[in-house]
Amino acid sequence: MNVADAMTPREDVVVVELPGTRDDVLEYLQERGFSSVPVVKQTDEGEEYRGLVSREELIERPDEDQLAVLMREVPTVTADESVVDAARLMIDAGTRRVPVVDGVLEGIITVTDVIHAIARGEVELDATAGEIATHDVNTTYEQTPLPVAERELYYANVPYAVCLDDEGSMDGILTEVDIIEVARVVEGEDDTGDSVAGQDDEWMWEGIKAVGKRYIPTRNVEIPAEPVSTFMSDDLVTVPKSKPVIEVAQALITEDIEQVPLVSGDQLIGIVRDSDLLEAL
Repeated sequence: MNVADAMTPREDVVVVELPGTRDDVLEYLQERGFSSVPVVKQTDEGEEYRGLVSREELIERPDEDQLAVLMREVPTVTADESVVDAARLMIDAGTRRVPVVDGVLEGIITVTDVIHAIARGEVELDATAGEIATHDVNTTYEQTPLPVAERELYYANVPYAVCLDDEGSMDGILTEVDIIEVARVVEGEDDTGDSVAGQDDEWMWEGIKAVGKRYIPTRNVEIPAEPVSTFMSDDLVTVPKSKPVIEVAQALITEDIEQVPLVSGDQLIGIVRDSDLLEAL
């Protein structure tokens, strides 16, 4: 199966244009749950593809507003390459979306596109959930304040946390999408301190006094301080070790989720992420 058979064509791809701001991207990430958005620029020769802006850049660089600085380059594929090669490229590059470029932006292929192909049996993957699962599971306590949980996801370098109750049992799941949906950018200002030396500073030149402060505008991402339980999804879908991967893919598509806990009885024993399916190809 080629990329052309699985990709979203250019006419259906949501893009943002240079020059632009972070607010242009945030709208799509919040309303549509995208992991990233392609950036293009209109030139005399037509549209040029320039890069991607992702969830991570928006959260980690709150003071930056310009898309030209926020965007990053990722590898691209052509429409005639195989879906399996595109999946391996996503894993190697650590990205969920790969632009399809042949001189111009022709479309985009995503992790979800590959999962759709697996779910339809168009890409063969003969394995079970237990064989491809990740057994190191990121968890958080359901009463953890959301800003703390966001930092936990950041340092664990995963886009989810299984939420545990007071007894240590699964009670929900929190994802990057849940956090992005309620995050907002706030503006303020900060002072740089006295603009010249004060009278008590040892290095002050004689006769020079402090004449005031300078203020600089600041931007920060504000995340509500309520507990994780307020924002997590508590309608948990789980899979057993014996579940065929094609059925796991179908569950991910049906439930519109990126990962599903692996269980043995009532016990959490792993996690199956959509990226695990791509790694198994």
